[in-house]
Amino acid sequence: GDGRQDGGRDGRQDSGRGEPKTLWGSSEPRPPAAGPGQPSPQQRTETLGFYESDRGRKKKRSLSDLSLLRFISAELTRGYFLEHNEAKYTERRERVYTCMRIPKELEKLMFFGIFLCLDAFLYVFTLLPLRVFLAMFRFITLPCYGLRDRRLLQPAQVCDMLKGVILVICYFMMHYVDYSMMYHLIRGQSVIKLYIIYNMLEVADRLISSFGQDILDALYWTATEPKERKRAHIGVIPHFFMAVLYVFLHAILIMVQATTLNVAFNSHNKSLLTIMMSNNFVEIKGSVFKKFEKNNLFQMSNSDIKERFTNYVLLLIVCLRNMEQFSWNPDHFWVLFPDVCMVVASEIAVDIVKHAFITKFNDITADVYSEYRASLAFDLVSSRQKNAYTDYSDSVSRRMGFIPLPLAVLLIRVVTSSIKVQGVLAYVCVVLFYCGLISLKVLNSIVLLGKSCQYVKEAKMEEKLFNPVLTATPGKPAGKQQGTFKSTQGISTDENGSTSVNNQPVHQKENMPSLLVTSNSDQFLTTPDGEEKDISQDSSELKHRSAKKDLLEIDRFTICGNRID
Repeated sequence: GDGRQDGGRDGRQDSGRGEPKTLWGSSEPRPPAAGPGQPSPQQRTETLGFYESDRGRKKKRSLSDLSLLRFISAELTRGYFLEHNEAKYTERRERVYTCMRIPKELEKLMFFGIFLCLDAFLYVFTLLPLRVFLAMFRFITLPCYGLRDRRLLQPAQVCDMLKGVILVICYFMMHYVDYSMMYHLIRGQSVIKLYIIYNMLEVADRLISSFGQDILDALYWTATEPKERKRAHIGVIPHFFMAVLYVFLHAILIMVQATTLNVAFNSHNKSLLTIMMSNNFVEIKGSVFKKFEKNNLFQMSNSDIKERFTNYVLLLIVCLRNMEQFSWNPDHFWVLFPDVCMVVASEIAVDIVKHAFITKFNDITADVYSEYRASLAFDLVSSRQKNAYTDYSDSVSRRMGFIPLPLAVLLIRVVTSSIKVQGVLAYVCVVLFYCGLISLKVLNSIVLLGKSCQYVKEAKMEEKLFNPVLTATPGKPAGKQQGTFKSTQGISTDENGSTSVNNQPVHQKENMPSLLVTSNSDQFLTTPDGEEKDISQDSSELKHRSAKKDLLEIDRFTICGNRID
């Protein structure tokens, strides 16, 4: 029996091509038998067919449910949840609040800065003549007291004398400029030509201001430089003539600006005035879509303060000239008043829109204007110290690019030609008006000083007023000068033995306190927009790495954080 079974199995395996066959003669493998608790192959097939038929029925039902009414109903009733992206929408809301705060914070800075410019401008008319008189009195009476000091005059008195002489010389030179001829010459030009001229005058004013402040600083330092040092300049007289030429040319340039504005006011169709006002909105296009950091925005804010104050003085000159032509008729002033308000309003609107979008695109908060105001206040407070190295009016000039001498020369020229002083009563009125200007200057200075102390305390900058801080010359690392700085004389020497002065020289007989503020307008609190870069000791790395600029190192003549020297 076993042989037949084995032989039968062997015969079934060896038949045909030798392939194993199933019992029903097929070469396909036999499906496994269904175990206990498992469905049979027939049951599996029936289940799959049921699922496929159910899926087909659902697909047909979904296609039948797609209708225009159902789509509209879904669009009207669907919802979404904003809290899933809370950070994004919170940031957008803060941007809106920042734009709403910009007008208030910007105008607070502008208000403070305009009064700073007014204080420096009134100084030329009020305290500067008195200081010149005191310097002349000291120079005349010096032989009576003997030469106890090697200096005939103190450095500040020398600078005051130079300012007074420049002011007087340029005033007499302005008498050779005919304002009426200039007015009719400009009035005869076409509107487009006047528009181009006005734009060119604005650019020229910025360029000549940057170079003019350097000319005046060079004159002041050349006249007060210690004589025992090696002479490295061309002399005081050439510098003096350069300063006189600059003030005279700058005064003429401002006069042309005022004359062009006067022609725009007196034009019949006001088209030129409209074009000049629209020119302010072109400034938005050139400023808004650029990358700004906090230091660059501080520079722009100072420029806007200076520009707004200069425009106010130009409007004053235009009103004086027009009132003179109409015999000081008050009715004509109310004719000019709407145009004046329109010019001022356009200037304010342009500044607000420009700063609002600059802060929005560069992600700058509105609190930065409080820092700028504290920086300007620090200049004022530090200039009032006993050992201040510069006059406050010069500090404002460097910070904002506002140089009061050319504007003062032009205003004196216009006032003296518009107002005729005849009789004793007229001279009494002039004296009373001068006393009123002095009172206004003193009151303005007291209020500004009090507010500045408040802003400095709020910014926690009191330590910078008393702690000695060593400054670095622009373009040189601070660490290199700290090792070569002489605190007793305010002179730093480089490796070659040449000297460079960082502070106002003090006579050797005078005792200098150990804690001095060596610089108050070239040093600042660090801006919070980033940490300062670490300066390596390697000189090769110092050439390619620059320290982060402080706010006090940014002035009107600095472009993108790099001072033009």
